[in-house]
Amino acid sequence: MKKLVLAEKPSVGKDIARVLKCTSKKGGYYEGPDYIVTWALGHLVTLGGPDTYDKKYEHWNLDDLPIIPTDFKTMVIPQTSKQYRVVKSQMRRSDVSTIVIATDAGREGELVARWIIDQVKPRKKIQRLWISSVTDQGILKGFQNLKPGHLYEPLYRAAVSRAESDWVVGINATRALTTKYNTPLSCGRVQTPTLSMIYQREESIRNFRPQKYYGIEGLYNGLIFTYLHKGKDKSIFDEKAIDGVLNQLNRSAKISDIQKKKKQKLSEPLYDLTTLQRHAYDLYGYSPKYTLDLMQKLYEHHKALTYPRTDARYLTDDIFDTIKDRLRVIQGEPYKSEAFKLMKKPLMNRKHYINNAKVSDHHAIIPTELAVNPSHFTFDERNIYDLVVRRFLEVLMPAYEYEERTVTLKTGPYIFEVKGKTVLSKGYKILSKSSQEDILLPNFQVNDTIELNGFRKTEGETKPPSHFNEGSLLSAMENPLKYMEGSSKLKEVLSQTGGLGTVATRGDIIEKLFNTEVIELKGKSIYITKKGRQLLKVAPEALKSPKLTAEWELKLEKIAKNNLEADVFLKEIKDYTVKIIMDIKKSETIFKHDNISTTPCPECGLMMLKRKTKHGSSLVCPEPSCNHRIALARETNARCPECHKKMTLRNAGDDKIFTCRCGFKEKLSTFEKKKKEGLKKGSKKDFIEYKKKQAKEAEALKKKNNPFAALKNLDV
Repeated sequence: MKKLVLAEKPSVGKDIARVLKCTSKKGGYYEGPDYIVTWALGHLVTLGGPDTYDKKYEHWNLDDLPIIPTDFKTMVIPQTSKQYRVVKSQMRRSDVSTIVIATDAGREGELVARWIIDQVKPRKKIQRLWISSVTDQGILKGFQNLKPGHLYEPLYRAAVSRAESDWVVGINATRALTTKYNTPLSCGRVQTPTLSMIYQREESIRNFRPQKYYGIEGLYNGLIFTYLHKGKDKSIFDEKAIDGVLNQLNRSAKISDIQKKKKQKLSEPLYDLTTLQRHAYDLYGYSPKYTLDLMQKLYEHHKALTYPRTDARYLTDDIFDTIKDRLRVIQGEPYKSEAFKLMKKPLMNRKHYINNAKVSDHHAIIPTELAVNPSHFTFDERNIYDLVVRRFLEVLMPAYEYEERTVTLKTGPYIFEVKGKTVLSKGYKILSKSSQEDILLPNFQVNDTIELNGFRKTEGETKPPSHFNEGSLLSAMENPLKYMEGSSKLKEVLSQTGGLGTVATRGDIIEKLFNTEVIELKGKSIYITKKGRQLLKVAPEALKSPKLTAEWELKLEKIAKNNLEADVFLKEIKDYTVKIIMDIKKSETIFKHDNISTTPCPECGLMMLKRKTKHGSSLVCPEPSCNHRIALARETNARCPECHKKMTLRNAGDDKIFTCRCGFKEKLSTFEKKKKEGLKKGSKKDFIEYKKKQAKEAEALKKKNNPFAALKNLDV
């Protein structure tokens, strides 16, 4: 009898098949003596839409709401039904005794596999593979420690409860708002609170009133001593008080105290996905979704990094023994030389990066034990890989050490201070591009009297909070406590469960907010649109706060630990949904459309709405059952022949035209014609490759016809 292994994606399935010696490749699976390996394509099965319960739900109608299924139905996703049939046929084979779930180790991964199994109903024994690395070593170790499937059934029930609850709330709220106000309005327990946070930040900025603050600096031979108001504050808001001090200051001052403190600083903890996404945005401007895509490629295709969808910044004890194996394969300077040094001595600062209690499903993102060649990465993949490798090395390296020297002087009753720094050991900062230079002070002694060169009044102004960007919004979603009301218990739950959304979904949520036109980018700053503001006015109050997610997560965690029945939780969600739909129906709030075009929909005749997203603009029919679209402009991968930047494709039908920021314009038909002609003639690159091939063939022919070539390897 054989075991059937179900992976989440083809790339992971291929790796598992290789490790398990499944060398016979079939359509959609691999087979070997003891194992069959097949895969999903993400979700193959999902919850059925409203129309699976009643055909009348194909048309959106406010009077039909709420839609509350008694028992939820799942359905095979049509686009991937071919692979589902492959998986189904393998699960039902008579020579298969056991199904090994090898999807991603987490709540959503469990859902991917179990929905397929429940749809097929194969009646086989279930085992679970739970790994964080898809290297050969990680896979082998996982298969040596397969877990009984029943241990993960509570996790599956929690996953189903989350999915069904989001279905009930999301579908009903979205349909109710869309049909009530005759415009596409998407609403959900994660996206709506996120939108609310952006609105609250903008309101804070709008209502901010700057205040001026003042200080005094004492000048001495290039040094700047800072006045400490009442011995502690460096700035105050009372200008008259500062002016009063200035009028009484004496240039003659005495050194009253000198403090020396040795300080050390360990590196930042290892990366989880959110921290990495935020750092990649700050350094390179990568969107959170794009960073996750790069991480998936480095994890699945290159096998260079461990599982990316993690919320942990620590490692577990069992990973400690593999650290030197990971150091051994690190390539590229300056990392290779530092990794070699670390291999030659005992590892330090174990408590700084090993903590079992702070790891749930997956440990922090680190390099794998597999030797990789960074030259095979794309430029952007290399940037992400470098960030992870550098942080991995930094946590293993010694602390940054320095001596801080604080010199205090008094002139009359007034106290001034200056600080210096002497670097004792660069430690982990040797990998940092920023310089850590000494800040040297003269060799002052206590009770020395010095003559200051003079004094100057300083002033500044308090600044409002910054607009969110895609990086800072991720941080707010991860830690949204300041944007919610509720008990300290709920805030603690939200903090422990990772805030709004998951590390894997936050990037998609931000993209969805852009695509539904409730937020927009101006430069790198995120602004709420008029549509977004109106959505918050008409959305149910509870859906606008992170509190709802905290309450859900508290109960989902109980379900996952067998401390709460899933049916009890779902009944609460259904009752809540009935209430919010009734509130929407009764609402007298008016929604003002500011994006109605003069173009009628060619399908149903309604005036179309103008839509603008990060990637282009279009006209969309407001009728949900029609939803006809006409593209007006979209960013493409086609490059401008003059400046080589990506061009925008505008207009529709035969009027499509490429435009570029440099001023270049050309009809799509003309551009494509030139491209075809260029392919026929051959580009400059084609010519160079052709010449190289000719030279190579000529060299091979020369060697073949050389009568002395056979003597080359003789030992004479």
